[in-house]
Amino acid sequence: MTEIKLELNERKHGAFNLYEDGIRIGEMVVSISDSALTVYHTEVDQAQEGKGFAHQLLEEMVGYARENGLKVIPLCPYVHAQFRHHPEAYTDIWQQPD
Repeated sequence: MTEIKLELNERKHGAFNLYEDGIRIGEMVVSISDSALTVYHTEVDQAQEGKGFAHQLLEEMVGYARENGLKVIPLCPYVHAQFRHHPEAYTDIWQQPD
């Protein structure tokens, strides 16, 4: 069974961690402030690539941002590419540079 958990330290730095049968197989490294969620890096174990896990992490992060009224700063190349290729899906949460 696949499960995604947001695990943060006291400074609100951490990751959306993806677990398969209790074993961490992916992560999306983030930090959260009062108004923004910055995404730094997304990675899925090589053996698990091509199974849509990065997209699951993306959807979990997007849902969290929307639920909490946060803008997303996509520093992660994967997330930035998804936002750039599908701007209509993310325009409400995408904090674009001025």
